[in-house]
Amino acid sequence: MFVDEVIIKVKAGDGGNGCMAFRREKYVPKGGPSGGDGGRGGDVVLVASEHHNTLLHFRFNPEHTAERGRHGEGSNRTGRNGRDVEAPVPVGTIAWDWETGEILHDFTFPGDRYTIANGGRGGRGNQHFATSTHQAPTRHEPGSPGQEKRIRLELKLLADVGLVGFPNAGKSTLISRISAAKPKIADYPFTTLEPNLGVVQLDDLRSFVVADIPGIIEGAHEGHGLGIQFLRHVERTKLLLHLVDVSEMSGREPKTDFDIILNELASFSEELSGKPMFVVATKLDVAQDVNRLRALERRAKKHGMPLFKMSAVTGKGLKELLRAVDAKLIEIRAAEQPPPPPAPPMVRPHDRETEEPQPEE
Repeated sequence: MFVDEVIIKVKAGDGGNGCMAFRREKYVPKGGPSGGDGGRGGDVVLVASEHHNTLLHFRFNPEHTAERGRHGEGSNRTGRNGRDVEAPVPVGTIAWDWETGEILHDFTFPGDRYTIANGGRGGRGNQHFATSTHQAPTRHEPGSPGQEKRIRLELKLLADVGLVGFPNAGKSTLISRISAAKPKIADYPFTTLEPNLGVVQLDDLRSFVVADIPGIIEGAHEGHGLGIQFLRHVERTKLLLHLVDVSEMSGREPKTDFDIILNELASFSEELSGKPMFVVATKLDVAQDVNRLRALERRAKKHGMPLFKMSAVTGKGLKELLRAVDAKLIEIRAAEQPPPPPAPPMVRPHDRETEEPQPEE
């Protein structure tokens, strides 16, 4: 089961109370106050893990509470700090504050840690309140409470390339041919019910990650179909491959499908619709009407998008597509690199002024 959004409750540990005590040893006639401090409460920490690819484990454990700090004791003994609680999240998870809607942290690499709730501070014992005029204080502090929050976790898969298109446009077949991913493939709509990730390994040891999401239909931004709820998983991608079925089997016009998908992407997010996009005409092995393909070519040219023709079944056009995708990703990554800092100005040494020799007297 693929779960990409959950709401959890986190509660950090409360701080321990400070102690009020006085020394009563036999050979310490003026012992004075000896109340120790309370221990600090434990934190709740989220940790990005490569071993999780869904938020399903939070469905069965939505509350995470850290241990409270121990109270201080006599003889100036400080209470033990509470144990932290670590909760693993998949890489690509975003933590939101449920009440304010603020983004707290974005987990983008394995091992990334973020303290989502801080433990309370331990209270001070009465040893801290002794003065020259008040040598037997009875004052001591309670521990402060730990933070308590409701957190919304949202998972956005990390991939370089995202596949979008109508159901049965050939997305799952394509990702199964170019990577080791094994999605379900069938001749009925909405075969893909959850996103799939595949790693494409090129001949020169370079690679990139492809994300396949369920098909998008007209009216998806209004809640129709499945694809719109998974579009968040291609928001992080650098390049979109828009797959369009040009065969007669779909019963639809390719240029119309092209326009509908573009409209749905724009309705979901302007940033998503503005990403670089390649148009991919699929199922060439069963396409017979050349006019359908030509109409799609004109529509793609009008939007300034390159078009590639391929058949995932026969493999025709796959190598050309992968080479173009790899070249585009290299170009995008190079553009994302910050410009190198300017070189420091060259300082030329000044000629030393030579003093004229003074005549001897």
